[in-house]
Amino acid sequence: MDLRELAEDIRARFLEQGVTVRTSDIEQRLNSLVYDFKVPIEEARRSVVSYFAKLHPKEGVASETEVIYAKIADINTEDIWINLRVRVVQLWEPNSPSIAQVGLLGDETGTIKFTSWSNANLPILRDGQSYSIRNVVTKSWQGRFSVSLNKASEIAPLDEEVAVGRAEEEISGAIIDVQSGSGLVKRCPECNRVVVKGHCAEHGEVSGVYDLRVKGVLDNGEIVSDVLFNREMTERLTGITLEAAKEMAMEALDQNVAADAMKAVVIGRYYRVRGNKTPRWLLITDFEELPKMDEDEIDAVLKRAQGRL
Repeated sequence: MDLRELAEDIRARFLEQGVTVRTSDIEQRLNSLVYDFKVPIEEARRSVVSYFAKLHPKEGVASETEVIYAKIADINTEDIWINLRVRVVQLWEPNSPSIAQVGLLGDETGTIKFTSWSNANLPILRDGQSYSIRNVVTKSWQGRFSVSLNKASEIAPLDEEVAVGRAEEEISGAIIDVQSGSGLVKRCPECNRVVVKGHCAEHGEVSGVYDLRVKGVLDNGEIVSDVLFNREMTERLTGITLEAAKEMAMEALDQNVAADAMKAVVIGRYYRVRGNKTPRWLLITDFEELPKMDEDEIDAVLKRAQGRL
């Protein structure tokens, strides 16, 4: 069946439900999905039926919109079009104007990185919200899979919360660096992105909400790992509360003093940390400080740090 015939078949099914849709409109959308975005024909059919069913809701039409959802743990091939039911686990700052959002999605089988492109003009995903996301493309880089949201993708919030299953990882080592962007930061109250000079990349000028974090580097002598402590973990790690960090910044008229104070506390100390692994970060959920290293061990750690950072 070619796309013209498929469009006519879809139109006929809508007519059976008392809904009139022009064949040319159906065919145009099919052509865009199949030829521009390389969506498989069957998935394109479901997407088109869903699109026009939303425009012309009628009893019975929804029976054509049954969707098969993939599980994150089953993603093992790139350039495949899939549908997901997921929760937004974390949002990161995009490193390019071409990227609208980047972060981590999760379902009961695991987590995966996602990228939503600016030219797709998709709805903004909210941290912690669950969604049905259709017509995304799987990608792979250095053996890690991700999903790409594009102009063909469809996003719908879910009323129920999707449970997220994440295998925790445990590592030990010395914190050898506290990276830029640590300490006292401000986040956009709408999308939770870090605000830079009062500006959110998505929402423009905003009145940011203060938060704390430590973006650390942990070295165990063999590998170096990027570790991310949220506000709760940062306050435990450094002994510096959010209120104390704000007071430091106001007294010094410099927001960076909190990060400097945190560095002085944690650099060279040895920790066992546990957390959820993302493509870059280990998101810390718990940690404990290990016995203090002697001077020779500290010197060795710092020499390795100078050679790697």
